[in-house]
Amino acid sequence: MSQQSVGILGGGQLGSLLCLAAKKLNIKTIVYCDDQDAPAQIYTDEFIFGNYKDKIKLQEFIDKVDVVTYEFENIPFETIDLISQYKQVKPKPEINKIVQHRLYEKDFINKCNIRTTRYVSIKEKTDLNANVKLVPAILKTCKLGYDGKGQYRVNSVNDLEKLNIDFSQDYILEKIINLKKEFSIILTRFGHAVHDIYDPIENEHENQILKYSKIPATIDEKIISKAKDWASIIADDLDYIGTICVEYFIDKNDNLYVNEIAPRVHNSGHLTINAYNISQFENHLRAVCGLEKVELKKLYNAKMINLIGDEIVTYRSKKYSDNEFFFDYGKKEIKPNRKMGHLTIIQK
Repeated sequence: MSQQSVGILGGGQLGSLLCLAAKKLNIKTIVYCDDQDAPAQIYTDEFIFGNYKDKIKLQEFIDKVDVVTYEFENIPFETIDLISQYKQVKPKPEINKIVQHRLYEKDFINKCNIRTTRYVSIKEKTDLNANVKLVPAILKTCKLGYDGKGQYRVNSVNDLEKLNIDFSQDYILEKIINLKKEFSIILTRFGHAVHDIYDPIENEHENQILKYSKIPATIDEKIISKAKDWASIIADDLDYIGTICVEYFIDKNDNLYVNEIAPRVHNSGHLTINAYNISQFENHLRAVCGLEKVELKKLYNAKMINLIGDEIVTYRSKKYSDNEFFFDYGKKEIKPNRKMGHLTIIQK
């Protein structure tokens, strides 16, 4: 049997970790990315640099792969749709169309009878003035934006007046809840009602960027059960194949809310590499390649620290004990608020 070849759209740290997991499974990887310095080229078998709308380069990529997946959701829908006419794309392109747009995503979640924070579509300044009842709130671009980018915190009506917003794009205004805790559920779906669900991962953010993750999460069992059920409903309703992350809020009254869906492997799940027998990355590849589903087992409790900006410099020169696992993403340029690496610490 010939070696299976997986195409990965995007070449960041998630792509790098997918490539490393693929080597364990004897799967060949070909990464396509519009960043010539993408770190995943260090780990992949073949790297193709090209614009996501370059049909000639995309055809070269298509001809070399058996199946295609992606490491981040903001790849143009037209690109994924084009590829899907020649090769299977998992998860399917229609999912990206929903999840790339925050308003469509929230509407989809609510149609599944799953709670989100209150929200409203914002297309012009008068829409903001008509929805002051949602303040305090966060104004977000409907498309693009992550790690706090394209987001504006609105604490008061006066803040609304000060906003200098370009209304050439659409926004969503989301009410801020009285937040108690944030956590994520990472699930790999192999087919209808066939899931692997990792234990909930408790998360802490700094400046709207994930900083710390840990398992076990200190969360009530009833909330955990509901969160796992909701993640399963979302994955089944989307007919999702692969690893998906559902991010949650808990408020001070122990109400559960879905914050966002990430249709891919997720930063909070890096600790699964060292804490489980099968990481989120390996499980994703097993699902998209139609490989055997292996029983999931947690081996250790763990915590993960994201290394942001120039924090990486100190960690590059540190010595580590046998329960500490440092991963340098190999990004050429250090920038403020840029994820440069992570450290996972397991409890043996």
